[in-house]
Parts: sequence; C-alpha cells; structure tokens
Amino acid sequence: MITRIEQPNQITGRYILRAVLIALIFASAGTIILAYRFVPTNTVNLKRGDVAPNDILAPHQIVYTSEFETEAARERARNSVSRVYSFPNRQVARQQDERLRKIFDYMDTVKADPYGSQAEKFEWIDAIPDLTLSDTVIDDILIMNDEAWAETRQEALAILDEAMSAEIREAQVLATRRQLPTKVALDTPETQSNVIVAIVEDLIVPNTFPDDARTEAERQAAADAVEPVVVTIEANELIISAGQRVGPKALEALAAAELEEPKFSWVDDLIAPAVLVLLTTIVISFYLIQFTPRILIDTKRLVLLVLLVLIFISIAKFMISTNPIVAYLYPIAAFAMIIAIIIDAPLAFISTTMLAFLSGYIDAGHTAGLVIYLILGGWTGILALGRGQRVSVLLRAGVYVAIVNSGLILIFNLPQDTALDTTNVALLIAEGFLNGVLLSAGLAFFGLFVIGYLFGITTFIQLSELERPTQPLLRTLLLKAPGTYHHSLMVGNLAQQAAERIGADSLLVRVMALYHDIGKMQRPYFFIENQPDGMSNVHEKLDPQVSAQIIINHVIDGLELARKYRLPQTIRDGIAQHQGTGLVRFFYYQALEAAKEKGRETIDEANFRYPGPKPQTKETGILMLADVSETTVRALKPHSAEEIDEIVRKSFTHNLESGQLDECDLTIADLRKIRRAFVEILQGIHHPRIKYPEEQVKDEEEPVQAKAEQPDEQETPQAEPSSGKQPSPARSPQPANAISSSSSRPARLVQRE
Repeated sequence: MITRIEQPNQITGRYILRAVLIALIFASAGTIILAYRFVPTNTVNLKRGDVAPNDILAPHQIVYTSEFETEAARERARNSVSRVYSFPNRQVARQQDERLRKIFDYMDTVKADPYGSQAEKFEWIDAIPDLTLSDTVIDDILIMNDEAWAETRQEALAILDEAMSAEIREAQVLATRRQLPTKVALDTPETQSNVIVAIVEDLIVPNTFPDDARTEAERQAAADAVEPVVVTIEANELIISAGQRVGPKALEALAAAELEEPKFSWVDDLIAPAVLVLLTTIVISFYLIQFTPRILIDTKRLVLLVLLVLIFISIAKFMISTNPIVAYLYPIAAFAMIIAIIIDAPLAFISTTMLAFLSGYIDAGHTAGLVIYLILGGWTGILALGRGQRVSVLLRAGVYVAIVNSGLILIFNLPQDTALDTTNVALLIAEGFLNGVLLSAGLAFFGLFVIGYLFGITTFIQLSELERPTQPLLRTLLLKAPGTYHHSLMVGNLAQQAAERIGADSLLVRVMALYHDIGKMQRPYFFIENQPDGMSNVHEKLDPQVSAQIIINHVIDGLELARKYRLPQTIRDGIAQHQGTGLVRFFYYQALEAAKEKGRETIDEANFRYPGPKPQTKETGILMLADVSETTVRALKPHSAEEIDEIVRKSFTHNLESGQLDECDLTIADLRKIRRAFVEILQGIHHPRIKYPEEQVKDEEEPVQAKAEQPDEQETPQAEPSSGKQPSPARSPQPANAISSSSSRPARLVQRE
C-alpha cells in the first residue's frame, strides 16, 4: 500500500514554533553576515602618533576628498579675513567734546577765582580727572591772558572735533595723539600749542570698535567659498615612510586607500545590522502569515527561502563592500527569478525589495542609487518571466534585466559622481549587460538546476528534460505499452490546456500526465489500450479481486519505477493521486455478483480502492479529470459535440460528488474552465465523421458500441483508464468505461460518503 501524504489545511502550533525557530536562525545568521568585516590582508593598525614600522605605498590610484587639507585651506581663508570694525561713533566724539568744554569751564573758574592762591589753583587744575598735565603746562594755563586763553580754548575744541571725526581704533589712539601737533594752526604760539596738545591728547579715545558678528560672518563666508580639496595619490606612491610619526593627514590617506583596519563599534557594527535584519524578518514573516501561509507549512520551501536570502546577502557583502564598481554586477535578479519560479512571485517582489535595502546598507556610499538599481533590476526579472516555463524564458528575462540595468547606470552616472570620476560610463553599461544576460540568467539557471536535485523541488528545467520523448522511461513506455503512451499524450494535451486556462502550472501537469500510467509497463496487456486487435481479454479468466489488484497495482508499480528513475516528487504525486481513492467499479460489481451467487452478502470494498491520496493540488486534480474524461470519451465514441460535453460533465460531477476533489483547491469556476477546455479539444479529436451504409451496418452489429449508446444501463462515471476491459455482455451487464444515470442500480451500490 502507498502511504498517503497529508497536507495540513491550517497552521498549527507546531508549524508556528518551527517557523519562529527558522526566523530566529535567519535573523542571527543575517546579523553575523552584515556585521562581519572583510578585512584586506594588507591593512595596518596605526593610530595617531604611532611610528610607521615600514614604508606604506598606495596599492592603486586613490582619488579622495581630503577633509584634513580642506579644513586647513578653510582655516587659512578664515585667517585671511581681518577683524571688521564698526563705523566711527559720533556719540563718542560728542561726549569727548562735552567733556572738554566742562574742563575749560572749570579752568575758567579756577583762573578767575580771586581768593585762591597760585599754588592752590595749580593743585586744583592738576586734580582734574582724565587729564595728565605737566607742571609747565599748568603754569602756562594759569599765567595765560584772557585773549590767548580764549584762542586756546577755541583751537582745542576744533582740533578735538577734527581728530574724533576720523576712525580711531584701540590700536590707533597713540598714533592719533602723536599727530595732534600737526593739526594745530601754524600761527598759534608755541606755548598755546603745547597747552592745546596736552589737554586734547588725553581726550582722544577709540570711536570705532570690533564687530564680532560681522567678522565671524565674513570669515565663515571666506571658509565656505573654499572648494573641497581633492587629493590624488598614484599607485605605489609613498603614503608614509618608515619611522615617520602618523599624523591626521597620513591616517586620512590610509583610510582612503582602505589600508586602515576599521575600528569596531557596538552601535554601528552590531546593533544597527541586528535591528535591520530583525525588521526585515518581521516584515517578511507578516507577509507570509497573511498572504502565503502555505509556505510556512512547507518546510522545504521555507528553509530554501532563508538560505537563498542568506546566500545573496553574503554575495552582496563580498561584492558591494569590495568595490563600488563591482556593485553593478550584483545579480539580485537571479535571486528574484529563483524565488518567483520555485516559491511565489509576489513573495519574490517583497524579498527582492528587502534584499535591496540590506544591500544598500552594506554600500553606505551610494545607498539611494544602488537600492533603486537593485529593486528595478530584480522586479524586471520577475515580470519578464511571465508564465513562461522554458529555459529560453530565463535568457529573455536576462536580456530585459540587462536593458534596465544599463539604462539606470546611464541615468545615475551622467552627473559626475565623485567616486566614479575616472570611470568610463561605457564600461559600466557593459557591466549592466553582463549582470543581466550572463550573471543573473546564468546564476538563475544554475540555481534552479542545483535546487531541483538538492531540495527535491521540481523546476521547469527538470520538467523540460522529462518531457523529451528521448527520456529513457518514456521510450520504454512507448515500446512496451504504446496504447498507454498515446493515452498519456492525449491526457497531457488536455491537462496542459486546462491548466493554462486557470493559471495552474501547465508544464508540470503535462509532464505528470506523461508519467502517470508508467506502472502499466509492468503488465501492459492487462490494460485494454495495449491489447492488440483480436486478442481476448485476459481478465475474463481471472477472479475480479485479482483483476482489481492488477489494475490498482499500476499506481504502486508506477511509484516504484519513479523512485528507480529518480523522478521528482511532484511527478510521483501525480502518479499516486491521479486515481485518488476511487473504486475499481467494474470488478467491484463483478465481485458483488459473484458473492451473491455464492451466498455471501458483502465483500471488502477496500480491496477494490486505489490507495490514494486524493488530489492535493490543482495540477493533480486536473490530471484526474483529464484522465477520466479522455478514457471515457475514447471508450464511448460519442457522435456529437453535445454528447462529448455531456460525458465530460458527468465525469466531473461524479468526481466532485464522490469527494475526490475535496482536498485540492479547484473552484467551481476553475472546473467550468477546465470542462470547456476538455470539450474543445475532445471535439477536435473525436469529431463526427460521415458514415457510409456499410459502416452503419457494422456499428449496429457491435454489442459494446450498442451498450455504450444506452446510458440508462451504464455505470457511474469513475471511468477507469486502467480498468482495462472492453466488457463482454456475457461477462457482465456493466461495461467498465461508461457513464451512468442517477437512476441506475450500480450508482446506488457504490455510493459512499
């Protein structure tokens, strides 16, 4: 017996626990990959102030913007701007003028005081604040007559006003005071001139002051006007010589040449990638739970999804972190196409976008452009696949990816990018084409080939190989059971067209149809399609239960052959499920009649049932319907399109009512489309022909055909392509391949839950 494959219909706690474990493993592994640093072997671990142990040369030409040189140039520009002063403050001049007038008024009072002695007046003038007068000057003031004193006062006020009208900075006060003698009128007596200069010079004060805000603004403007300094170090040029102390300039050059060993940072090197991978895991997990829970149940595909993401993160880490130019060769479209083909196309869009963001995190220098480049390239690969199921589709998708990649490269590199100033845009476009046509398409083909054999997941590459007529198992089927081979071809044509109508995997269902009856090769002549004309039916001499076991065993034998020839699991599923758990009705009814004749009431129905399981997918459901429809129509030889449609309709109805389609996800709408496809093809094959009189006479003499034209007496439409018998009226009143009426007795006999 065959072990039935149980497909859970809902996510149980066991599946949730397993999915959480896989998600945690993915998050941990992804974090490790992102946090790991590919440290070149020629890096050095030097700090500022260390002494270089040997000469360090540039491994290749380095062009970088030097922050050290740029800052030095900006500092020079700042220092070149002198301090900015405010305009001369006239208020200061007025204050000093007022002060001078008060001083003269005070001196006038002292000079005119009739009671003060000469000595007392001397002391009073010497005590005037803000003035430092020599004894000679004070004596000259006291003895000066009124006329001379008036002239002195007037000249002093004029000189002070003239001096304070000009700009006087703090540093210019002494110079201005020294220039006062030159401002006194030439006709002024020397004694008066000395008094004027002595009094006025102490009142000369700064009238313009530093404007710190304007000074800083002008210095900042000068610094901002400095262009970034681009430093070019040629290949093998000395960066730092042995024995030289390492300074900031040398450290910057080492970093630009990627010779400086990076320093570990908990936040940047571990926490940031861990959070990013965790968010990615959460987003993809929610998508799987809400839209594709079947993938959470399918451990094989879930593990494959995790492995593919981790592998392509590793490839991105190696390619993108090595050189920004190599990033354009990153074949993310290969990842997108593999996920779309093997797992799920909408999931491919989501996972490709997430992978592009992770790649952008790796390439911190060109994040926006790279992320757009990777997302659009991956999406193009998915969309270009369409519903194609041939190897040529991969090449076509690769060409589309190459065109999109090249266009994006051209867009992003027409403006000069500081990291790509010396790069030839034509070379980058060539990289885009190489990425699409060779790397993405080639890696996708190789990946599908490897995945198909390592994970046991059927790919269209395997299916294309299995579809070839030169395949050893098909050649053997053709030689040993030509009738079965022809039947399988017809079933394949029906199933393929129906699958295309409802969006199922048409290539898979066609290949399943080619191999679904390979078990008949073990005993080909026990099946009516392989019996030559004139050959007696071998089942007429066998017990019904033995005949039923021979018929049932074609499924078991087929599975053994499939394992021997290492056919994919999906093909084995087609072999196991194409009959479901159906009843071999012809021999079951014969066994019932024989039991009644012997006086037994019942027989064990389980001995006449196929081991199953029932169809679990749309493809195996289509295969079952195509098998029974082709067999029944071929057996009954309908004469009109209406008869073909009625036969197919009853076949569908019986499989639906008997529960054979309960476990596959075919809808009523799908069944309508499938039926229309079957009827259209079968009409082309079994089209009515003009019958000549002798043909009509001959047909009337054929008892089997006469039986087939009496639907009132026929069996339920579990038409057995493998029931193997062209029934004889003498053997049984029920033919093996017939359509029953709901009122017929056999239909009531075989009714089950």
